[in-house]
Amino acid sequence: MKKAFTMVELIMVIVVIGILASIAVPRLVATRDDAEIAKATATVASVRAALSTERQLRVLRGDFAPVDSLNADGNGAFSTFGNGAGGDTGRTVLEGSVAACANAADTGCWAAAAPTYTYRMPTGVGGTVAFSLQDAGGNYDGRFTCDTDDENCQKLTQ
Repeated sequence: MKKAFTMVELIMVIVVIGILASIAVPRLVATRDDAEIAKATATVASVRAALSTERQLRVLRGDFAPVDSLNADGNGAFSTFGNGAGGDTGRTVLEGSVAACANAADTGCWAAAAPTYTYRMPTGVGGTVAFSLQDAGGNYDGRFTCDTDDENCQKLTQ
């Protein structure tokens, strides 16, 4: 008598593997989106810290002009600080490169156009978050803020 698996046993194993795969694959996709959001959250925190440092450097020099742009250099969304008169200070905002959106279909990237910097959320999340260097009155306040009522803004700032 030969010992082998029956057809029923093989089908049961395939069904169990299918169930496990149907649970695991969506979680892996969600993990990728979570990683993109964590990366964007770290970028927001880094930009805010860099703005704070730039403000302190300016105050120490007696220069109270607000930062009016985070100039894009083609290699990333943020390059150098604007000096309050539309010029460039030459000081780097972030040491590392930040992914800039190359075309309208890109997600998980930044589209920079001072004073607004828009983050396009990953495909699984959808939407955009617009950060600005201006307050509600249109005055440059040197802060990197978004609409806190927006759900995506909350994901990136909390």
